[in-house]
Amino acid sequence: MSTLLLSRRLPVAADRIATAIRIAAIGCLVLFAVTTPGFLSAPAIRSFLTTMSFVGCVAVGMSFITIGGSLMSFSLGVGLSATTIVFVAALPLGLWPAAGLAILFSCLLNGVQGLVIGYLRANPIIVTMASFALITGIATQITAGRGIYAFGTETAAFKGNLGPVPLPLAVFLGVVVAGQAILGHTRIGRQIILTGSNPRSVLAAGIEPWRPITWSFVLAGFFTAFAAILMAARYGSGDLQHGIGMEYHAISAVLVGGTAIHGGSGSILRTFFGTLIIAVFQAVLVLRGFSTELQHLALGVLVLLVIILQRK
Repeated sequence: MSTLLLSRRLPVAADRIATAIRIAAIGCLVLFAVTTPGFLSAPAIRSFLTTMSFVGCVAVGMSFITIGGSLMSFSLGVGLSATTIVFVAALPLGLWPAAGLAILFSCLLNGVQGLVIGYLRANPIIVTMASFALITGIATQITAGRGIYAFGTETAAFKGNLGPVPLPLAVFLGVVVAGQAILGHTRIGRQIILTGSNPRSVLAAGIEPWRPITWSFVLAGFFTAFAAILMAARYGSGDLQHGIGMEYHAISAVLVGGTAIHGGSGSILRTFFGTLIIAVFQAVLVLRGFSTELQHLALGVLVLLVIILQRK
């Protein structure tokens, strides 16, 4: 009896310790942020919210892949870059047709990877790394390694504010609401969660696991396309440089938000808070004069600590 009670108390104690560590870490981050010179200035806050929104849209897409049990996609960043090129190239057709083509392209690009992973039961890391190389090579061949630029005011509608709210932030908040609704209130969302937690139970329910896996990648492409369109509009170009490192920041936000690395557990709301924490963390490092290398190192240590907390 005592052994049984001990086995029950240990996980509860571990959860309490992990929760205390998270609260203390967030408190320290808030303290560092508000004491950082320039952090609360209007230009810094606007830049911070815009950058957070770009990463957040990709992180919402990455959440579906991680919760579905495929860990992450190494090609989501370069897929975003390719989508910016498609969007700018299609602008002569009109702003909204270009946006529609960009979204369709991103969904297909990622959906094919999900289909290969799910149907062939291939390793998602290997498939997405191979996709990264293929997308980079093909896009470089087509564009000769140069970006393409939007001329005139075609993208003006995707800049500025929506009332008092910066448009990228408004889109990100809409993406969070839509993503949470899909994950928690649709059949495909529940199937993605079930596939990540126990693929055998999906088979027992008469569902082929490759379908939810494919859908998780399609949804990742769908939400990533919003970031691609907003970035292309902001910079006035489609370029392979736009998405560099985006998948790394996205998976960091997903894990820091508390989504289980092994899948089957998590939410889009958690990813929202993870994105916010990562954005504040990076803004503080930038404003305090940390080099790019030290920023990557600090972010890597943060993600490693989160993974250790999950395991314990």
